[in-house]
Amino acid sequence: MSITLAAVATQFLDRQGLAKSTQRSYELTLLPLLQLYGRWPIDILDRQTLEEYLNSLTHLSYATHRRHQAIIQSLLNFALETGYLKSNPIARLSQRKPDRDKDEHSSDEIIRYLTPQQIQKLYQVSATDNRMNALICLLHRSGARISEVLTLDFEAVDLKERKFQVIGKGNKYRWCFFSPDAAQALEKYIRTYRHPSHHALFTAEQRFSGQVTRMSYHTAYQHWTKLTRPVPELAGIRLHDLRHTFATERAGLMGLEELRALMGHENIQTTLRYQKVTSRRAETVAHKALELLTSP
Repeated sequence: MSITLAAVATQFLDRQGLAKSTQRSYELTLLPLLQLYGRWPIDILDRQTLEEYLNSLTHLSYATHRRHQAIIQSLLNFALETGYLKSNPIARLSQRKPDRDKDEHSSDEIIRYLTPQQIQKLYQVSATDNRMNALICLLHRSGARISEVLTLDFEAVDLKERKFQVIGKGNKYRWCFFSPDAAQALEKYIRTYRHPSHHALFTAEQRFSGQVTRMSYHTAYQHWTKLTRPVPELAGIRLHDLRHTFATERAGLMGLEELRALMGHENIQTTLRYQKVTSRRAETVAHKALELLTSP
C-alpha cells in the first residue's frame, strides 16, 4: 500500500534544517489540503484534483495564492526526490495572475500613479459625492490599501490626531496618517452621509431592504467607475493607483525605511520601485527643461 499524503507531509515538515517558524508556516498552508486529501495515497493525487483545489482558494490574495502553490509544489518535489512519486503532477502548472478588480499586481508590474492634473480632476468630479470624495482623499493622503480602509470602524479613526491603525499583510499592525484636507473631507462625509447606527467608517444602505452595512469593495468600485469612466483624463485608473500616487509623491522626500513603514511593505525591494519611478520622472522633466532652454 502506498504512503498517504499526510505521511509524506509529516516527513516534509520534519526535515532537518527547517526553521521552526518556516515549519509552522508550511504546516498552516498545507492544513486545508491535508484536511481534504490527507488520507489519500499520494500516488493517486492527479493534476486535475490539485488544480481544482488551487482554483478553489479564491479567498486568497494573489501573493498568498502563489505562496500556497509554491509550498505544495515543494511538497510534491520532496515526494519525487524520496521515491514516493514518479513525477510531480503539477509540474509547470501556471500560477494565478493578479486580479486587477481586486487591486492586485505583480512585483515587476509598472507602477501606475496619477499626475497632479489627474488628481485635481479626480477631486473635481468627486466633489458632489461626499462619501466617495472622503474615500478618495483618505486613500490618496494616507497610502492605505482600499481593503484596509473599508474594514475600518468609525471609532478607529482619530480625526483630531489625523491617524488610524490598520492590520496589513502578514497580520502586522501599522499606523497611517492623513492630511488636514482628508480630515475635512471625512468630517463632511460623517456629517452628511454616514449612517451612525453602524460601527463601520464607510457605510452603505441596501437599495431595496434599507439595511445599513459596511461599504463593500464592489460598491466602492461601482461608484469609482461611475465617476471616472466619463472623464478621458481618468481613463483606466484604479483605486489602488491612489496608493501608488501617495508613495510616488513621497519617494525622495523621506528615507526608504520611513516610506516602507508607512506603506507596510514586508520587502524593501517593493519600496525601491517607487525610487525608480521618481528617477524616471526626474529624467523626463530634465529632458523637457533642456528642450525649452535650447529651443530657438
